Amino acid sequence: MIGQRKIEFKSNAQLRTMAEAGVLLSAALDAAVAAAAPGVTTDDIDAAFAAVVDEAGAQYNFLGYHGYPKHICASVNDEVVHGIPGPRKLAEGDIISIDGGCVVRGWHADSARTVIVGEGDPEDVRLSEVTRQAMWRGIAAFARATHIGDIGDAIDDYVSAQDGAPLGILEDYVGHGIGSQMHMAPDVLNYRTGHRGAKIKPGMALAIEPMLVRGSIDTKVLDDEWTVVTTDGSRASQWEHSVARHAGGIWVLTAPDGGASELEPLGVTPVPIPA
Repeated sequence: MIGQRKIEFKSNAQLRTMAEAGVLLSAALDAAVAAAAPGVTTDDIDAAFAAVVDEAGAQYNFLGYHGYPKHICASVNDEVVHGIPGPRKLAEGDIISIDGGCVVRGWHADSARTVIVGEGDPEDVRLSEVTRQAMWRGIAAFARATHIGDIGDAIDDYVSAQDGAPLGILEDYVGHGIGSQMHMAPDVLNYRTGHRGAKIKPGMALAIEPMLVRGSIDTKVLDDEWTVVTTDGSRASQWEHSVARHAGGIWVLTAPDGGASELEPLGVTPVPIPA
């Protein structure tokens, strides 16, 4: 179990290398998001992502991970996570979550974004935006939190407070620690449990990634042994950033501005990782 393994605490130098990987990953996701359009295949999106990483000479953490065959996960409509890119063509109104990662000098970055293809259902637009904002509430909580459980509390509180049709927070798939490996301790739950979790200390890096659905949170894995779908066919969204906590504050490793544009309105000012 991830939760039983020791948490890895990074030096500032190691966190700065993770930030290099994060900025590269952000650029690769920019290319993938720009490629998402009606008639484009999910393989095309995978190729757009890979071209950026290849040009930088970095490595991939998804490709070959437990046999995973592609550079990104591309999860469309009722696919929640781990969708494998292939010949499927995107259609107007699809919702796709693009999850990618890369490695620079042994240090990992992991991030995901949701894209509405063309003109989308307003409820899908709402789903994506609530998921995105929930992620930022979780990141803001990480800046102030004393324990990991505070992050899930903040995400759950934000989602639960929204007007309109209720959205479900996936419980079977959660965030995680990140550093010299992609998936590390601790687990980062996206919902309130009453458990405080591990104590937060400088040098900790987390991948904070809420996954929300418009219907039931029940899921199943398809025959490809990777793609996770909702059992009721409801649509899903995933947003994710890798974030570091150091002695001076937090820095969003996978955002070029460290998360400033999104966090400052929430009362948090990111602090660059010192030399």
